[in-house]
Amino acid sequence: MTDVFSKKKRSQVMSRIRGGGNVSTEKRMIQLLRQHKITGWRRNWPLPGKPDFSFPKRRVVLFVDGCFWHRCPKCYRKPATNAEFWEAKIGRNVERDREVGRELRQRGWTVLRVWEHELKTGLPRRVFRVLGN
Repeated sequence: MTDVFSKKKRSQVMSRIRGGGNVSTEKRMIQLLRQHKITGWRRNWPLPGKPDFSFPKRRVVLFVDGCFWHRCPKCYRKPATNAEFWEAKIGRNVERDREVGRELRQRGWTVLRVWEHELKTGLPRRVFRVLGN
């Protein structure tokens, strides 16, 4: 199906759309943290990379990465259309993840990253090892 807008108009329309974050994965993580009685987390803590969850007293940050957007080695499938665009976009996400992790570690924070698909089976052990009470 062809686009009804010109490239310029489509770009303008798309630029007006604002993301809402990964709400379903964050809600699932909240559910798991509460289930395991892990406390002390904050949302929207002012740190580089805008971690999904921050544990300021423990100096731990937790990112819940979407399998598509962050190129999960298990789940990621390369898009068939507009592949060059998506490869560049997702590549920038992955590189930004590395840079943010490096900066946070230099500031003395422990960085945990969880893949979206891992939340289906419960709280990953490595998260519980670091954050469990």
